[in-house]
This record gives sequence, C-alpha cells and structure tokens, in this order.
Amino acid sequence: MHRTLLAAITAAIATALATGCASTDAATTSESPAPAARFTDDPYPSTYRAIAAPPVLISGATVLTGSGERLDGADVLLQDGKVVAVGSGLAAPANATRVDGTGKWVTPGLIDVHSHLGVYPSPGASAHSDGNEATAPVTANVWAEHSVWPQDPGFHTALAGGVTSMQVLPGSANLVGGRGVTLKNVSATTMQGMKFPGAPWGLKMACGENPKRVYGQKGGPSTRMGNVAGYRAAFIDASEYRKKRGKGGAGNGKDAGKRDLKLDTLAAAMDGDILVHIHCYRADEMAVMLDLAREFGFKVSAFHHGVEAYKIADRLAAEGVCGALWADWWGFKMEAFDGIQENIALVDRPANGCAIVHSDSSEGIQRLNQEAAKVMAHARRAGMDIPPERAIRWITQNPAKAMGILDRTGTLAPGKMADVVLWNGNPFSVYARAEQVYVDGARVFDRNDPTRQPRSDFMLGQGTTNGGAP
Repeated sequence: MHRTLLAAITAAIATALATGCASTDAATTSESPAPAARFTDDPYPSTYRAIAAPPVLISGATVLTGSGERLDGADVLLQDGKVVAVGSGLAAPANATRVDGTGKWVTPGLIDVHSHLGVYPSPGASAHSDGNEATAPVTANVWAEHSVWPQDPGFHTALAGGVTSMQVLPGSANLVGGRGVTLKNVSATTMQGMKFPGAPWGLKMACGENPKRVYGQKGGPSTRMGNVAGYRAAFIDASEYRKKRGKGGAGNGKDAGKRDLKLDTLAAAMDGDILVHIHCYRADEMAVMLDLAREFGFKVSAFHHGVEAYKIADRLAAEGVCGALWADWWGFKMEAFDGIQENIALVDRPANGCAIVHSDSSEGIQRLNQEAAKVMAHARRAGMDIPPERAIRWITQNPAKAMGILDRTGTLAPGKMADVVLWNGNPFSVYARAEQVYVDGARVFDRNDPTRQPRSDFMLGQGTTNGGAP
C-alpha cells in the first residue's frame, strides 16, 4: 500500500511538473511579440525577369564605357544578360548574334533619375494625374509605384531614345511627396514586372515655391520658414518612432506602438536605406537642406532641378551630393531666375563632382543625349571642353550612382547588366539616333525592325505606323 501511494504521488508530481512546463512554454509563446515589420519590407516585390536572348557581339564600334573611357574600334560582348567583355578582337560563341558596329557608337543604356512616366502618363488627362497626393504637406506614406500605369506610351518613346532605366518620382507639391520607384524600361502588364530588382526606393522631397504655393491656401505652410519647420517636425516624429522600433524597424516590436507608413519611410531615410532626392532650385535653400540632413542624420543623394547648383558646386562635391539638372531650363518662376547654361558643366568640374542630366518631362526623356550635347556646347563657349567620354557619365554612371544601382548598371563593366545602346554615330550629334537598344542583353528596340518596336496596349489601333519610335 505504501509503495502504491508513493508511486501515485510521484506520478502526480511528474505530471504536474510536465503540465507546468507545458503551460509556461505555451504562455511564453503566446506572449512573444511577432517580429516588427522592417521599414523597407516590400509587399509588392519585383517580378521582373530578363528576356532570354542569345549572346551578342557588337564589333568595331566607338565605345563609351560610361566610366570615363573611350575605346575606338572596340567590341562589346553580351551573354546571359550581362556584359562579358569590352575590348578588341573579342571571340564570341558560335550561336552569338553579330552586329557590325563600324561607324557606330556604343554606350550604356541611358538612365533618367527624374521621371514622371506612368504617374503622369499620356494622354495628359485629369484622370491620369496621379503624381501628387496633395492632401497634406507630408505624405511620405505614399509610393509612386502604386500610381504607375505600365501602358503609358511614354515608356516606349523613351526606349527609342535609349533609356533603359528610370526613377519614377511623385510630384513636387509636398514637403515630402513619398517614395519613388526605379523601373527597367520593358513592356509589362504590371508595375512589378518593370520594377528594378533590389533597387532602393528614393524619397521625394521639395523645397521652395511649390509646397508654399499649394498649401498656402490650405492651412500652410505658406512660407519658406514654414517649409523648414514642417520638415523638422516630420523628422522629429520619425526620430522618436525609429528609437521605439530600432534601426531598420527590426526591433522586437513589444513597445513599438502602431505601425505608421509615413514614419516607416522617413525612418528608413534616416537609416540610409531609402535615398533622399530633393527638388530644390536656389543655392541658399540647398544649403539649408544640407544642414537639415546633418541635423537629422540622413544624406541627400541628389538635388533635382537646382538651377543655382553652380554656386555651391564645391560643397556638393565635398559632401558627395549629385546635382540632377536641366541643360538650360530657367526663368519660368522666380526661384528659377538665376539659372545659367553652364550649370551642369560647373557642377561636373570639381574632382568629385556628380552632375546628372535629367528630364522631368515625357518629351525630354526621349533626347537625354541631346540635352547633354547642349551642355557640352555651352561649356565650350565658356572655355570648358568636355569630351564625350566624360559627358556620357551625366546620363549613365552618375544617375545610377544617385539611384543606388551603380553596382548593377550604368557602365559597360564585365558582370553588369547588359543594358546597351547602339547609336548611328556620335550620340552627342544633332543627327544621333538610337538604332538598337538592349535590356539585359535582349534587343528590345531596333529602329530598322518593326517587330522590335514595342507598342503600348493603349496605342494598339491608334493609327501609328512607326511603333512609337520618334
């Protein structure tokens, strides 16, 4: 009897201990917070896939590598979506497509750092006006990609001008307009099918006249000092949010509070995971924005438009900030009054200068090469002779750098994406035309082959005869 009782008690204690442990584990599991969403988690990931294509050997061309080199009578070999080699006398696989480049020029695919294709598509109707969420001065919660209309015919006219990648940004009505997206210039049914794999988002901000004009009648800000106060308030909120959620938003989430999409974006910019692009014209305002960046610990990737960037070219170079600029737009509003046609050349002049020719235009994006040529001509008149191998960087290497994709595109370096343009001659000539355009090694445009002149679904049956090629 004693043994039986002792065995029963022992079994009961063991069961209680096991049950207790199980209860404790269950409680711990149920109370453990789910991992916090990271600031740059992407619920809408790229589905882009390179088009399968045979190897391509372009031979005997003048090659501008995009990194400051010019090679005459050179070859470019593309295979498996990558640049394999650039040089003379290159051997190619037996199944390679051979292109005679004699008398022609080869460059990297052009890149536009400031486009509104897809968010302000053609035709320019109010129903298509999706670039400005002008409902609050700070709308960092919106993403331009959710407005992109892949059927915009402008994508194909840009392709015919040699543009293979672009950053599509929100407009400039707001102090903080939201996230921009980088796209590969390929035909797709969805935005995700164009989305550049792994490219960081850009954060669009704007200073000066636009925000104060838009919000002056909506409760503010109505002055430049109101603009700056608005940026500071937004980043103060983001700083507190970032502290609660941890760097990158990867904290344990227990005391992080409710997720805020606006603060996700601003905090990611402070972490350096989202690149900051600022619409700003005047030199004094760019200086203020650089000080604002220092105050809150983020870096400005590029100032856009910046007609007075030449006045602070040395500071921009010293701080590693690019100037994404027009060749000669000026005077259309007060803050654009002091623009000069040598602006880009002067921003490019310092040893570490990063000058970019951008479009901000569905028409200008079709001729980025000729916009760069205008800069070269104005610089020459001012005593600055800029060779093609340097100027090509303004529309290839430098925008790729500002967009955080230089490790994958922007130059004709082995291992990079085979985004390539074959021109009928010097791309900085008024007679220049892109004859063939390759994206990841696939010939997606050919001026002499109507079957390689893609057309938007929207344009089918609209009566065009040249596939949209300008």
